Amino acid sequence: MHLGQVIGTVVAERKYPGLEGIKLLLVQPLDHQRKPTGEAIVAADTVRAGPNDLVYLTGSREAAQALDNDFVPVDAAIIGIVDLVGVER
Repeated sequence: MHLGQVIGTVVAERKYPGLEGIKLLLVQPLDHQRKPTGEAIVAADTVRAGPNDLVYLTGSREAAQALDNDFVPVDAAIIGIVDLVGVER
């Protein structure tokens, strides 16, 4: 799982048959200090996240399994909205 922040939405005129009705969001991956790491990614939203929400997401095969139809071509899926991040120092 990875931490990220929703920074935008993706609009697709056409989608793969198993992805109709699934919202696609643009997510900036973050490290544990909430600093950006890498490039933003497109993730399927399974939890109704919104703009600026702090989320956790999964990738690879697990991303596809997070959706109702687990045979869809997605690389990332948002699987939760983060309420609090605590780091021991």
